[in-house]
Amino acid sequence: MVSFIKNSDHIFLVILVVLILLGLLILYSASYQKQINTGKNFVLNQIVWIISGASLVFLIASTSYRYFLSVAYIIYGIHIFFLLLVLIIGKTALGAQRWISFGGIGFQPSEFSKVFTILVLARMIGDYPQRLTYIKGLVAPFCIVMLPMILIFKQPDLGTALVFFPIFLAIIWVGGIRLKYLMAMFASVIITMPLFWGLLKEYQKDRLLVFMNPNLDPLGAGYTINQSRIAIGSGMFFGKGWLTGTQNRLNFLPERHTDFIFSVIGEEWGFVGTATILFLFIFFMFRSIRIAESCGDVSGRLICVGITTMLSLHVIINIGMTLGVMPVVGMPLPFISYGGSAFIVNLIAVGFLLNVQNHKSCF
Repeated sequence: MVSFIKNSDHIFLVILVVLILLGLLILYSASYQKQINTGKNFVLNQIVWIISGASLVFLIASTSYRYFLSVAYIIYGIHIFFLLLVLIIGKTALGAQRWISFGGIGFQPSEFSKVFTILVLARMIGDYPQRLTYIKGLVAPFCIVMLPMILIFKQPDLGTALVFFPIFLAIIWVGGIRLKYLMAMFASVIITMPLFWGLLKEYQKDRLLVFMNPNLDPLGAGYTINQSRIAIGSGMFFGKGWLTGTQNRLNFLPERHTDFIFSVIGEEWGFVGTATILFLFIFFMFRSIRIAESCGDVSGRLICVGITTMLSLHVIINIGMTLGVMPVVGMPLPFISYGGSAFIVNLIAVGFLLNVQNHKSCF
């Protein structure tokens, strides 16, 4: 453990710890009314997940990422099995079948899917980087990404499914794909997007329509977005103060301890608080990019790129939907939002970043 801390990026670790500690303060404010009503201690649960995730960080960081790459295809196959299992015996909540439970412990395989897919892409491209220089070589990586995307879309979980494609684009771009192939792939997706409208559930269509016009259904699909914007705007520059946000305290804002926790930050901590959180995330991503740049191994660099892209997308999408500039897709804010699977997966992702940094392929 001493060696792990000594060899790791200290600034990176400090930012991570600060984000987690601030997250506990914000979560307490966002959940204390719910705790009174339900008796559920959200902060205590979060601390348990933090401890569990921290243990996994040390375990992953102390084992060479080359070992994980050597079993990447096996891990990928197991996680596809669990995604299929979710569709068969998964627990349904809020209209989605995303959770599976073993021994009373529930988790979302879709959250873990992102990291496992990044690993197998890094293995596949790292073993043969030249595959990205011709069309046929792109078929296998594309299928690797599409399979979990389709299974997660079927749950349905549109937000998580859509995250896979930008991760894929970032990895193949850094991996050395020809620009003309990348542009052709991107254009194909844009052109075919209208065809996917018929595949969406009604509530997903409602969310997209409300995104374009929040006043279309102000008491239904548009309610949460409107309340979120009111909360953030009412915080003004310095905020109303910790535990004193009216939108939060009077239960106007749904899901404020998970997907809309940034609204609580805006209301209680104001522009100063939100800017501080954004600065911490930007600095965190900057340090992650530095780890990727310093890595001399293709697979290690692609792991870092994939994970940095994943975490960045989570931040952008979460904050964007709370501000009403992106559709509501159910995306937690890393290291701050309440949630077991997402929180642990984000810490696992950090473990791989530190793993790549701490092993000899980096210089």
